[in-house]
Amino acid sequence: MDKGSRARRAMWESFVMWRTELPKLDRILREIQELGPDPEEYMNIAQGLSELPTELTDVQQKHKETLRAQTETLRVNTILMREKVKVFQLIDRYAELTVISTFRNRRLVEHELLARGRDHEKWRQKHLRRELEKIRTDQLFQSSFSRSKSKSGSSAAVAGVPGIGKTTMVQKIVYDWATGKIYQQFQFVFSFKFRDLNTINCTINLSNLVLFFYPYLGNVLKSLWKIPEGMLFIFDGLDEFNDTIDFADSRKNIDPQDSCTDPEFRCKVSDIVYSLIQGKLLPGCSVLVTTRPTVLHLLETAKIDVWAEILGFVGEERKEYFIRHFEDQTVAAAVFKHVQENEILYTMSYNPSYCWILALALGPFFAQRVRDPQRVPKTITQLYSYYIYNILKNHGREIENPRDVLLSVGQMAYRGVSEKKIVFAYGDLIKFNLQPSQFLSGFLMELLERDDSAQSVVYTFPHLTIQEFVAAVAQFLTVHPEDILKFLTEAHKTKDGRFEVFLRFVAGLSNPMTARGLEEFLGPFPHQTTCRVIDWVKEEVKRQSGNTSDIGRRRLLNTLHYLFESQNRGLAQATLGCVETLSFSGMTLTPVDCAVLSHAIGHCDTIKHLDLEFCNIQCEGIQRLGPGLHKCQELRLGWHDLGDSGVKLVCAALRNPECKIQRLWLGEVGLTDSGAEDLVSALSTKPSLTELDLSNNELGDSGVKLVSAALRNQECKIQRLWLYGNRFSETGKKELRSLRGFRAGLEVFT
Repeated sequence: MDKGSRARRAMWESFVMWRTELPKLDRILREIQELGPDPEEYMNIAQGLSELPTELTDVQQKHKETLRAQTETLRVNTILMREKVKVFQLIDRYAELTVISTFRNRRLVEHELLARGRDHEKWRQKHLRRELEKIRTDQLFQSSFSRSKSKSGSSAAVAGVPGIGKTTMVQKIVYDWATGKIYQQFQFVFSFKFRDLNTINCTINLSNLVLFFYPYLGNVLKSLWKIPEGMLFIFDGLDEFNDTIDFADSRKNIDPQDSCTDPEFRCKVSDIVYSLIQGKLLPGCSVLVTTRPTVLHLLETAKIDVWAEILGFVGEERKEYFIRHFEDQTVAAAVFKHVQENEILYTMSYNPSYCWILALALGPFFAQRVRDPQRVPKTITQLYSYYIYNILKNHGREIENPRDVLLSVGQMAYRGVSEKKIVFAYGDLIKFNLQPSQFLSGFLMELLERDDSAQSVVYTFPHLTIQEFVAAVAQFLTVHPEDILKFLTEAHKTKDGRFEVFLRFVAGLSNPMTARGLEEFLGPFPHQTTCRVIDWVKEEVKRQSGNTSDIGRRRLLNTLHYLFESQNRGLAQATLGCVETLSFSGMTLTPVDCAVLSHAIGHCDTIKHLDLEFCNIQCEGIQRLGPGLHKCQELRLGWHDLGDSGVKLVCAALRNPECKIQRLWLGEVGLTDSGAEDLVSALSTKPSLTELDLSNNELGDSGVKLVSAALRNQECKIQRLWLYGNRFSETGKKELRSLRGFRAGLEVFT
């Protein structure tokens, strides 16, 4: 700042240029804009917070004791007959989640949970490079200039996919505040669930809203409203809110919600939430909102100071979940080892909800004295089959006909999948001849508890994929074999993807080994239906394998998922045995997609061309693809953030004695001079490679020298080499020019 106006201007221009890539810097700059140019002010943030009036001390203590009692235990659903819910101390069971400070504006399909798995490796690498700021929950309302003080009147939005732990995180925040561990700058914290707010169908004011959930505050509310900077309002689950909240600038001066500036003003609940976030009601208070990413766009124009996203479990955090879940640590280690070694299951395990399913389904296998590794689930269909089998085993004796009840649950589940519905009312159960019971609790969770306020109880499956699996079982067992082909074809044509995972389960159930456990309780799976499902998968793979349109390639990928779930080697060989080209260029492939594709390539002895350019494949994806890459003659892997470690995985395919790769495209994959050593080493063992594209990488003079030496090797058969867009100097260019004439037909493009 003392170097003159020119230096200061350059500094600020640099900061502005970097701010979009560095969330913490962006936050600092916004605070500077809000607080003014005096640096002394930054260090004194929130120090003027008034002390709690004497008359509020006792009621604050009562409030903290109430919140602590409400949050100190964690209720976990089980599938056991003797106890449908286990209660644990929150601090014993809570597993830390990775939360990053970022805002990515994109809407996701219903299966964002599965889709989001692809980003984990990329985000982990960015975090290691400090491009993403990992934040603790106690930092959401912390100023950038003070470790313990909070900027008053701030708001935060935390996004997370279903089952990622948003509600449990909120519970932990409230518990930690009530026990004095965090956010002591807030004198009162009020926590609301949007699903509870849905029950308020009349106009209401903020005072009555608070009293509805915290009736013991009736005598002190007027005093509380005088210290808004000491209050934090938490609203959990915006995606579950039945009403809409419009933050658009065009409505601010004309909409009635703009008038909600007084705690005693009666209006809709949505208007109260809007006014608190926008700072119109109780200016100076702080607000935290959690939501699924699918509705994050609703907050784009809101006054949000901190954007954060829960990534779920990263690295050792996954292992920590299983350690905390199982009392027997030998079982915990065995379950986690199995998950870690299975690419499909491991990719799922970043999400606590999936970890819960994995633990319930896999635990019995590793708790037994006699273990059969062949029976342990490897696909999602197998996993869910054992999950439902355990429910039937533990609860099946409670009712006369578990098959009829399961089919009714499945029909209701299928209706929900068709209508994109995940919450069911008591009336929905009646329509399908269902009554709440201990047996039914194995499939459905109650969202609202019965209490004196007469709130209605609604039901949901523990996870959307459980709903889809039960729906698949019901349709497999009830749709007439003659109608199943038409049924599956119509579902496959649906453009919004709502049936994608449902169809994977149907295909997986065609495997007799997968369905065997369920048959003990549900009776035989119709042989004719099994045959027709297999025929349908076969025809779909053949129909889509030659389709190069965007929709066609997406459908082909889906059919490969069907093949994988079926675990039918004969079917895979019959459908893929003559495929020569697989192209998914421009499609984003998840690690699970890559594992499925590797499985498919394993059955394609005739494949010649594999095009995976612009597929956003990270190191984890390449690792999953690794076992099959050597079978291709032409391999296009350009425009991925692979880096040297990813290229090293590709080199492993080149070293395979059976490698057939002749043309390899590795343009713009982040290859540096260090990675060139692995590549050059692999080239010396792969005489069949004739064309290599290394354009737009990070190769310098030393890397070029290594590549040049490899080309001079008499065993090397490369005829064409592309090196456009690298960063070597004139020395490197001179080295490459010296190659001209070294071998007849050798062309080097720089």
